[in-house]
Amino acid sequence: MKIAPIFRASLLHPELRCRIIHTGQHYDHAMSQSFFDDLGIPKPDFFLDAGSGTHAVQTAKIMVAFEDICLKERPDLVMVVGDVNSTLACSIVAKKLQLKVAHVEAGLRSFDLDMPEEINRMVTDAISDFFFVTEESGVANLLREGKASDSIHLVGHVMIDNLLHQAQRLEEEDVCDLSTFSLKGERGAYCFMTLHRPSNVDCRETFEQIAVALNEIAQEKTIFFPVHPRTRKMMEEFGIRLDAGIVQLPPLGFRESLFLWKDAAAVLTDSGGLQEETTALGVPCVTIRENTERPITVEMGTNVLAGTGAEAILGAYRQSLAKRSKAKVPELWDGNASERIWQVLVGCGHHDQAFHGTRKNAERR
Repeated sequence: MKIAPIFRASLLHPELRCRIIHTGQHYDHAMSQSFFDDLGIPKPDFFLDAGSGTHAVQTAKIMVAFEDICLKERPDLVMVVGDVNSTLACSIVAKKLQLKVAHVEAGLRSFDLDMPEEINRMVTDAISDFFFVTEESGVANLLREGKASDSIHLVGHVMIDNLLHQAQRLEEEDVCDLSTFSLKGERGAYCFMTLHRPSNVDCRETFEQIAVALNEIAQEKTIFFPVHPRTRKMMEEFGIRLDAGIVQLPPLGFRESLFLWKDAAAVLTDSGGLQEETTALGVPCVTIRENTERPITVEMGTNVLAGTGAEAILGAYRQSLAKRSKAKVPELWDGNASERIWQVLVGCGHHDQAFHGTRKNAERR
């Protein structure tokens, strides 16, 4: 979702030659290929097929495969996005080979080292050469960590570039082909939910607390819930029972997810990306987490940080419904972040061959 607008913007610069690396971190077709199809991303130039495994196993697989490609192709720049294992693995390989590294979505911090993503963010930013930042807190974090100010670029958010592009497409296209088209029309006011973070679904006590809150909300409004494979596995293992008002769906591509959540009364999520996207479209959001690395979505957007206790989630849900009319869209979240990135890189001379070290995100993050 982040690579798509960056790649589209690169086509405006004939001097650029971009190659896409799909690490294969998300290996399920419904969680990966569907996003390529929806977003119009060309077939990757390289597919690393990393698959699943522990953090160490997955990161190591990506590093070994990506190093081989870099040694053969010798790109001028490696661009990594976000905060997943692919981001970390590709940035380390590039830096050890003396290649320039650009980190898109740099500087975000939750200050929670229990989150694997926080470690990925910190290490990637420790070795990057270009920092492309989505919000002012990211700039402040990087400066505090000693990064040179001329390497930090507040450009806006490529995720919002993609969101606005896809929302416009939905307005213009016939959506009757979507599997949830009839379902959406039948249910009246509804909520939309994603839930996949290990800290939420791998702990029985936490998952049970979340389920209590969700079942109560479902008494008021239908909840559309595309179930992540990890979450379904843990539901079965823990015997988690959800109310009939929670409509469990298979994993959805970006287009169909957007079709549902853009008109929701509220979104309930533990995803980072949805916190930002709901802010951009003014949709109330309840973040089922104890912290967020995206504070601007709480400070000026529609996001309410709920925690994971049942009563806290219910309170945040009530609070979120009142935020729709008060939300503001952060500076530079205007759909042009990708072009700003290329303006910086082309101006610095990194325009021969760039690599996108990427993964396709089901957090939707």
